[in-house]
Amino acid sequence: MALHNLNLLPYFLLPLISLLSNHIPPAQALTAPSDISALKAFKASIKASSIPPWSCLASWDFTTDPCALPRRTHFTCGLTCSPDSTRVTQITLDPAAYSGTLTPLISQLTQLSTLDLSENSFSGPIPSSISSLSKLQSLTLRSNSFSGSLPPSITNLKSLESLDISHNFLSGFLPNAMNSLPNLRRLDLSFNKLAGSLPKLPPNLLELALKRNSLSGSVPKSAFTGLTQLEVVELSENSFSGTLQSWFFLLPSLQQVDLANNSLTGVETPKPAGNGGGGLVAVDLGFNRIEGYPPVNFAGYPVLSSLSLRYNRLRGRIPLEYGRKKSLKRLYLDGNFLIGQPPTGLVTGDVSGSLGDNCLQVCPASSNLCLPSQKPNAICKQAYGGGKGKGKPRS
Repeated sequence: MALHNLNLLPYFLLPLISLLSNHIPPAQALTAPSDISALKAFKASIKASSIPPWSCLASWDFTTDPCALPRRTHFTCGLTCSPDSTRVTQITLDPAAYSGTLTPLISQLTQLSTLDLSENSFSGPIPSSISSLSKLQSLTLRSNSFSGSLPPSITNLKSLESLDISHNFLSGFLPNAMNSLPNLRRLDLSFNKLAGSLPKLPPNLLELALKRNSLSGSVPKSAFTGLTQLEVVELSENSFSGTLQSWFFLLPSLQQVDLANNSLTGVETPKPAGNGGGGLVAVDLGFNRIEGYPPVNFAGYPVLSSLSLRYNRLRGRIPLEYGRKKSLKRLYLDGNFLIGQPPTGLVTGDVSGSLGDNCLQVCPASSNLCLPSQKPNAICKQAYGGGKGKGKPRS
Protein backbone atom coordinates (compact mmCIF):
# COMPACT_ATOMS: atom_id res chain seq x y z
CA MET A 1 0.00 0.00 0.00
CA ALA A 2 1.40 3.42 -0.95
CA LEU A 3 2.27 5.63 1.99
CA HIS A 4 0.60 8.65 0.39
CA ASN A 5 -2.81 6.95 0.50
CA LEU A 6 -3.32 7.80 4.15
CA ASN A 7 -7.12 7.90 4.10
CA LEU A 8 -7.21 4.09 3.75
CA LEU A 9 -5.16 3.51 6.94
CA PRO A 10 -6.57 3.09 10.44
CA TYR A 11 -6.28 6.26 12.48
CA PHE A 12 -3.96 4.69 15.12
CA LEU A 13 -1.28 3.98 12.49
CA LEU A 14 -0.90 7.61 11.44
CA PRO A 15 1.79 8.44 14.04
CA LEU A 16 3.87 5.47 12.86
CA ILE A 17 3.60 6.56 9.25
CA SER A 18 4.68 10.01 10.25
CA LEU A 19 7.87 8.58 11.69
CA LEU A 20 8.55 6.52 8.59
CA SER A 21 8.04 9.40 6.21
CA ASN A 22 10.25 11.91 8.04
CA HIS A 23 13.90 11.92 9.00
CA ILE A 24 14.50 10.81 12.59
CA PRO A 25 16.21 13.72 14.41
CA PRO A 26 19.72 13.04 15.63
CA ALA A 27 20.05 11.66 19.17
CA GLN A 28 20.74 14.21 21.84
CA ALA A 29 23.94 13.95 23.83
CA LEU A 30 23.54 11.65 26.81
CA THR A 31 26.99 11.45 28.40
CA ALA A 32 27.83 14.07 31.02
CA PRO A 33 30.02 16.81 29.47
CA SER A 34 32.65 16.35 32.22
CA ASP A 35 32.93 12.66 31.30
CA ILE A 36 33.28 13.48 27.60
CA SER A 37 36.06 16.01 28.26
CA ALA A 38 37.83 13.47 30.49
CA LEU A 39 37.63 10.79 27.79
CA LYS A 40 38.99 13.23 25.22
CA ALA A 41 41.90 14.12 27.50
CA PHE A 42 42.49 10.43 28.21
CA LYS A 43 42.79 9.60 24.51
CA ALA A 44 44.83 12.75 23.77
CA SER A 45 47.42 11.66 26.34
CA ILE A 46 48.11 8.51 24.34
CA LYS A 47 50.42 8.72 21.35
CA ALA A 48 48.35 8.53 18.18
CA SER A 49 51.04 6.42 16.53
CA SER A 50 50.54 3.73 19.20
CA ILE A 51 46.80 3.34 18.52
CA PRO A 52 46.29 0.46 16.04
CA PRO A 53 43.35 0.84 13.64
CA TRP A 54 41.75 -2.34 15.01
CA SER A 55 41.96 -1.30 18.64
CA CYS A 56 39.34 -0.11 21.10
CA LEU A 57 40.77 3.40 21.28
CA ALA A 58 40.66 3.72 17.49
CA SER A 59 36.87 3.44 17.74
CA TRP A 60 36.66 6.32 20.21
CA ASP A 61 35.28 8.88 17.73
CA PHE A 62 33.91 11.92 19.53
CA THR A 63 31.65 12.92 16.64
CA THR A 64 29.18 10.61 18.37
CA ASP A 65 28.11 10.41 21.99
CA PRO A 66 30.28 7.89 23.91
CA CYS A 67 27.38 6.33 25.82
CA ALA A 68 24.74 6.44 23.06
CA LEU A 69 23.44 3.04 21.99
CA PRO A 70 23.87 1.05 19.89
CA ARG A 71 27.67 1.35 19.65
CA ARG A 72 28.18 -0.46 16.35
CA THR A 73 30.93 1.65 14.76
CA HIS A 74 32.08 4.12 17.43
CA PHE A 75 33.12 3.38 21.03
CA THR A 76 32.72 -0.30 20.26
CA CYS A 77 34.86 -1.37 23.23
CA GLY A 78 36.98 -0.08 26.08
CA LEU A 79 34.29 1.61 28.11
CA THR A 80 31.02 0.86 29.87
CA CYS A 81 28.33 3.37 30.81
CA SER A 82 25.66 3.57 33.47
CA PRO A 83 22.21 2.10 32.67
CA ASP A 84 20.85 5.56 31.86
CA SER A 85 23.81 6.19 29.49
CA THR A 86 24.84 9.39 31.26
CA ARG A 87 28.06 8.40 33.08
CA VAL A 88 31.13 6.31 32.28
CA THR A 89 31.49 3.53 34.89
CA GLN A 90 34.31 1.39 33.49
CA ILE A 91 37.39 1.81 31.31
CA THR A 92 38.92 -1.53 30.34
CA LEU A 93 41.43 -1.16 27.55
CA ASP A 94 42.61 -3.94 25.30
CA PRO A 95 46.33 -4.88 25.42
CA ALA A 96 47.26 -3.05 22.21
CA ALA A 97 50.65 -1.61 23.28
CA TYR A 98 49.22 1.88 23.79
CA SER A 99 51.92 4.29 24.96
CA GLY A 100 51.48 7.62 26.67
CA THR A 101 50.57 8.91 30.10
CA LEU A 102 47.53 8.73 32.34
CA THR A 103 45.91 12.17 32.32
CA PRO A 104 45.15 13.84 35.67
CA LEU A 105 41.72 14.64 34.18
CA ILE A 106 40.80 11.01 34.76
CA SER A 107 39.59 12.44 38.08
CA GLN A 108 36.50 13.85 36.32
CA LEU A 109 35.11 10.34 35.79
CA THR A 110 33.65 10.37 39.28
CA GLN A 111 31.35 7.37 38.68
CA LEU A 112 34.19 5.12 37.52
CA SER A 113 34.20 1.75 39.32
CA THR A 114 36.80 -0.05 37.15
CA LEU A 115 39.99 1.26 35.54
CA ASP A 116 42.03 -1.40 33.74
CA LEU A 117 44.95 -0.34 31.52
CA SER A 118 46.93 -3.56 31.95
CA GLU A 119 49.50 -4.92 29.51
CA ASN A 120 50.20 -1.73 27.60
CA SER A 121 53.05 0.80 27.59
CA PHE A 122 51.78 3.66 29.74
CA SER A 123 54.58 5.58 31.44
CA GLY A 124 55.13 8.50 33.76
CA PRO A 125 53.60 8.98 37.21
CA ILE A 126 50.25 7.83 38.50
CA PRO A 127 48.40 11.15 38.96
CA SER A 128 47.51 11.98 42.56
CA SER A 129 44.15 13.26 41.31
CA ILE A 130 43.11 9.61 40.96
CA SER A 131 42.03 9.93 44.60
CA SER A 132 38.89 11.74 43.36
CA LEU A 133 37.51 8.46 41.99
CA SER A 134 35.52 7.71 45.12
CA LYS A 135 33.50 4.93 43.46
CA LEU A 136 36.56 3.07 42.16
CA GLN A 137 36.52 -0.60 43.16
CA SER A 138 39.18 -2.08 40.86
CA LEU A 139 42.39 -0.36 39.71
CA THR A 140 44.56 -2.49 37.41
CA LEU A 141 47.66 -0.92 35.85
CA ARG A 142 49.64 -4.17 35.65
CA SER A 143 52.43 -4.59 33.08
CA ASN A 144 53.07 -1.01 32.01
CA SER A 145 55.96 1.39 32.61
CA PHE A 146 54.53 3.66 35.29
CA SER A 147 57.24 5.26 37.44
CA GLY A 148 57.58 7.47 40.47
CA SER A 149 56.05 6.72 43.85
CA LEU A 150 52.67 5.29 44.67
CA PRO A 151 50.75 8.51 45.40
CA PRO A 152 49.75 8.72 49.09
CA SER A 153 46.38 10.06 47.96
CA ILE A 154 45.56 6.57 46.68
CA THR A 155 44.70 5.69 50.26
CA ASN A 156 41.61 7.92 49.90
CA LEU A 157 39.98 5.36 47.59
CA LYS A 158 37.70 3.96 50.28
CA SER A 159 35.69 1.79 47.85
CA LEU A 160 38.78 0.10 46.37
CA GLU A 161 38.66 -3.71 46.52
CA SER A 162 41.50 -4.67 44.16
CA LEU A 163 44.75 -2.82 43.44
CA ASP A 164 47.19 -4.30 40.94
CA ILE A 165 50.13 -2.17 39.75
CA SER A 166 52.56 -5.06 39.41
CA HIS A 167 55.26 -5.18 36.71
CA ASN A 168 55.97 -1.45 36.54
CA PHE A 169 58.80 0.84 37.71
CA LEU A 170 57.34 2.29 40.90
CA SER A 171 59.88 3.46 43.48
CA GLY A 172 59.88 5.08 46.89
CA PHE A 173 58.03 3.88 49.98
CA LEU A 174 54.60 2.42 50.48
CA PRO A 175 52.17 5.04 51.86
CA ASN A 176 51.92 4.99 55.66
CA ALA A 177 48.13 5.10 55.51
CA MET A 178 47.68 1.84 53.56
CA ASN A 179 45.51 0.57 56.41
CA SER A 180 42.93 3.28 55.61
CA LEU A 181 41.68 1.22 52.64
CA PRO A 182 38.89 -0.62 54.47
CA ASN A 183 37.55 -2.61 51.51
CA LEU A 184 40.81 -3.64 49.85
CA ARG A 185 40.93 -7.42 49.39
CA ARG A 186 43.75 -7.87 46.91
CA LEU A 187 47.00 -5.88 46.75
CA ASP A 188 49.64 -6.68 44.14
CA LEU A 189 52.63 -4.36 43.72
CA SER A 190 55.09 -7.09 42.70
CA PHE A 191 57.95 -6.48 40.28
CA ASN A 192 58.59 -2.82 41.05
CA LYS A 193 61.37 -0.93 42.85
CA LEU A 194 59.61 -0.17 46.11
CA ALA A 195 61.84 0.26 49.16
CA GLY A 196 61.56 0.69 52.90
CA SER A 197 59.60 -1.34 55.42
CA LEU A 198 56.06 -2.64 55.50
CA PRO A 199 53.48 -0.18 56.87
CA LYS A 200 50.30 -1.26 58.61
CA LEU A 201 48.29 -3.11 55.99
CA PRO A 202 44.59 -2.84 55.02
CA PRO A 203 42.49 -4.68 57.62
CA ASN A 204 40.39 -6.84 55.29
CA LEU A 205 43.14 -8.00 52.95
CA LEU A 206 42.89 -11.52 51.49
CA GLU A 207 45.96 -11.50 49.22
CA LEU A 208 49.22 -9.57 49.62
CA ALA A 209 51.80 -9.69 46.81
CA LEU A 210 54.95 -7.56 46.93
CA LYS A 211 57.34 -9.92 45.19
CA ARG A 212 60.64 -8.67 43.73
CA ASN A 213 60.95 -5.20 45.17
CA SER A 214 63.61 -3.74 47.49
CA LEU A 215 61.65 -3.91 50.74
CA SER A 216 63.79 -4.40 53.83
CA GLY A 217 63.81 -4.69 57.61
CA SER A 218 61.99 -7.31 59.62
CA VAL A 219 58.54 -8.68 58.87
CA PRO A 220 56.82 -6.54 61.50
CA LYS A 221 53.90 -7.74 63.59
CA SER A 222 52.46 -4.21 63.53
CA ALA A 223 51.92 -4.46 59.77
CA PHE A 224 49.77 -7.58 60.10
CA THR A 225 47.86 -6.90 63.33
CA GLY A 226 44.16 -7.55 62.89
CA LEU A 227 44.47 -9.21 59.46
CA THR A 228 42.13 -12.05 60.30
CA GLN A 229 41.21 -12.80 56.67
CA LEU A 230 44.66 -12.81 55.10
CA GLU A 231 45.19 -16.02 53.10
CA VAL A 232 48.14 -15.39 50.76
CA VAL A 233 51.43 -13.62 51.55
CA GLU A 234 53.90 -13.27 48.66
CA LEU A 235 57.00 -11.34 49.76
CA SER A 236 59.76 -13.23 47.94
CA GLU A 237 62.78 -11.59 46.30
CA ASN A 238 63.14 -8.66 48.68
CA SER A 239 65.65 -7.90 51.44
CA PHE A 240 63.71 -8.83 54.56
CA SER A 241 66.00 -9.80 57.43
CA GLY A 242 65.94 -10.98 61.02
CA THR A 243 63.74 -13.71 62.45
CA LEU A 244 60.29 -14.56 61.12
CA GLN A 245 58.49 -14.73 64.43
CA SER A 246 55.90 -17.18 65.66
CA TRP A 247 52.93 -14.81 65.48
CA PHE A 248 53.19 -14.87 61.67
CA PHE A 249 52.22 -18.52 61.30
CA LEU A 250 49.29 -18.03 63.67
CA LEU A 251 47.46 -15.57 61.42
CA PRO A 252 44.03 -17.24 61.52
CA SER A 253 43.32 -17.55 57.78
CA LEU A 254 46.86 -18.00 56.45
CA GLN A 255 47.18 -20.60 53.66
CA GLN A 256 50.15 -19.73 51.43
CA VAL A 257 53.46 -18.09 52.39
CA ASP A 258 56.34 -17.22 50.06
CA LEU A 259 59.31 -15.42 51.61
CA ALA A 260 61.97 -17.08 49.47
CA ASN A 261 65.04 -15.14 48.32
CA ASN A 262 65.33 -12.76 51.24
CA SER A 263 67.91 -12.42 54.04
CA LEU A 264 66.02 -14.01 56.93
CA THR A 265 68.31 -15.56 59.55
CA GLY A 266 65.78 -17.37 61.72
CA VAL A 267 62.26 -18.74 61.83
CA GLU A 268 60.05 -19.45 64.82
CA THR A 269 57.37 -22.04 64.14
CA PRO A 270 54.83 -22.50 66.90
CA LYS A 271 52.48 -25.42 67.10
CA PRO A 272 49.25 -24.58 65.26
CA ALA A 273 46.68 -23.11 67.63
CA GLY A 274 42.93 -23.48 67.61
CA ASN A 275 42.51 -20.01 66.10
CA GLY A 276 45.51 -19.96 63.76
CA GLY A 277 47.79 -22.00 61.53
CA GLY A 278 45.37 -24.82 60.86
CA GLY A 279 44.83 -23.89 57.22
CA LEU A 280 48.47 -23.50 56.20
CA VAL A 281 49.00 -25.32 52.89
CA ALA A 282 52.29 -24.10 51.41
CA VAL A 283 55.42 -22.45 52.87
CA ASP A 284 58.48 -21.35 50.88
CA LEU A 285 61.41 -19.99 52.90
CA GLY A 286 64.10 -21.10 50.47
CA PHE A 287 67.22 -19.13 49.60
CA ASN A 288 67.53 -17.23 52.87
CA ARG A 289 70.19 -17.41 55.62
CA ILE A 290 68.14 -19.32 58.16
CA GLU A 291 70.27 -21.06 60.77
CA GLY A 292 69.47 -23.73 63.33
CA TYR A 293 67.63 -27.01 62.94
CA PRO A 294 64.75 -27.88 60.58
CA PRO A 295 61.60 -26.69 62.42
CA VAL A 296 59.84 -29.81 63.65
CA ASN A 297 56.59 -27.97 64.35
CA PHE A 298 55.85 -27.62 60.64
CA ALA A 299 54.87 -31.29 60.80
CA GLY A 300 52.02 -30.34 63.11
CA TYR A 301 50.18 -28.19 60.56
CA PRO A 302 47.35 -30.52 59.50
CA VAL A 303 47.01 -29.65 55.79
CA LEU A 304 50.56 -28.51 54.98
CA SER A 305 51.40 -30.09 51.62
CA SER A 306 54.40 -28.08 50.37
CA LEU A 307 57.45 -26.98 52.39
CA SER A 308 60.65 -25.45 51.07
CA LEU A 309 63.63 -24.57 53.27
CA ARG A 310 66.16 -25.10 50.52
CA TYR A 311 69.52 -23.31 50.40
CA ASN A 312 69.66 -22.00 53.93
CA ARG A 313 72.12 -22.84 56.73
CA LEU A 314 70.19 -25.57 58.50
CA ARG A 315 72.08 -28.21 60.49
CA GLY A 316 71.25 -31.40 62.32
CA ARG A 317 68.91 -34.18 61.29
CA ILE A 318 65.68 -34.18 59.32
CA PRO A 319 62.84 -34.52 61.85
CA LEU A 320 61.28 -37.98 61.88
CA GLU A 321 57.91 -36.22 62.01
CA TYR A 322 58.42 -35.05 58.40
CA GLY A 323 58.45 -38.70 57.31
CA ARG A 324 55.19 -39.43 59.13
CA LYS A 325 53.27 -36.47 57.73
CA LYS A 326 50.65 -37.79 55.34
CA SER A 327 49.61 -34.43 53.88
CA LEU A 328 53.17 -33.53 52.81
CA LYS A 329 53.59 -33.89 49.03
CA ARG A 330 56.52 -31.55 48.25
CA LEU A 331 59.60 -31.12 50.44
CA TYR A 332 62.71 -29.16 49.49
CA LEU A 333 65.54 -29.24 52.02
CA ASP A 334 68.42 -29.27 49.52
CA GLY A 335 71.38 -26.94 49.86
CA ASN A 336 71.73 -27.09 53.65
CA PHE A 337 74.08 -28.97 56.02
CA LEU A 338 71.75 -31.72 57.20
CA ILE A 339 73.30 -34.94 58.50
CA GLY A 340 72.28 -38.52 59.25
CA GLN A 341 69.76 -40.24 57.03
CA PRO A 342 66.32 -39.14 55.87
CA PRO A 343 63.22 -40.56 57.57
CA THR A 344 62.04 -43.76 55.89
CA GLY A 345 58.62 -42.29 55.18
CA LEU A 346 60.15 -39.66 52.93
CA VAL A 347 62.27 -41.85 50.67
CA THR A 348 59.67 -44.64 50.37
CA GLY A 349 56.59 -42.44 50.03
CA ASP A 350 55.20 -40.30 47.24
CA VAL A 351 56.86 -37.05 48.36
CA SER A 352 58.55 -35.04 45.59
CA GLY A 353 61.32 -32.48 46.04
CA SER A 354 64.98 -32.74 47.02
CA LEU A 355 67.25 -33.58 49.95
CA GLY A 356 70.39 -33.22 47.84
CA ASP A 357 73.43 -31.01 48.40
CA ASN A 358 73.46 -31.68 52.15
CA CYS A 359 75.73 -33.73 54.41
CA LEU A 360 73.52 -36.80 54.69
CA GLN A 361 75.55 -39.94 55.34
CA VAL A 362 72.88 -42.21 53.90
CA CYS A 363 70.45 -41.19 51.16
CA PRO A 364 69.31 -44.04 48.89
CA ALA A 365 70.32 -43.53 45.29
CA SER A 366 67.05 -45.16 44.31
CA SER A 367 65.14 -42.16 45.66
CA ASN A 368 64.77 -39.09 43.46
CA LEU A 369 64.70 -37.06 46.67
CA CYS A 370 68.41 -37.76 47.09
CA LEU A 371 69.34 -35.84 43.95
CA PRO A 372 71.57 -33.94 43.47
CA SER A 373 74.45 -35.64 45.30
CA GLN A 374 75.59 -34.65 48.80
CA LYS A 375 78.29 -32.08 49.60
CA PRO A 376 81.93 -33.19 49.75
CA ASN A 377 82.99 -34.45 53.18
CA ALA A 378 85.53 -31.66 53.58
CA ILE A 379 82.83 -28.98 53.36
CA CYS A 380 80.62 -30.83 55.83
CA LYS A 381 83.46 -31.26 58.35
CA GLN A 382 84.27 -27.58 58.10
CA ALA A 383 80.62 -26.65 58.67
CA TYR A 384 80.55 -28.73 61.84
CA GLY A 385 83.82 -27.42 63.17
CA GLY A 386 85.97 -30.30 62.00
CA GLY A 387 83.73 -33.08 63.27
CA LYS A 388 80.68 -34.80 61.87
CA GLY A 389 78.45 -33.13 64.41
CA LYS A 390 75.23 -34.41 65.80
CA GLY A 391 72.10 -32.44 66.24
CA LYS A 392 68.54 -32.95 67.30
CA PRO A 393 65.73 -31.11 65.57
CA ARG A 394 64.13 -28.34 67.45
CA SER A 395 61.19 -26.01 66.81
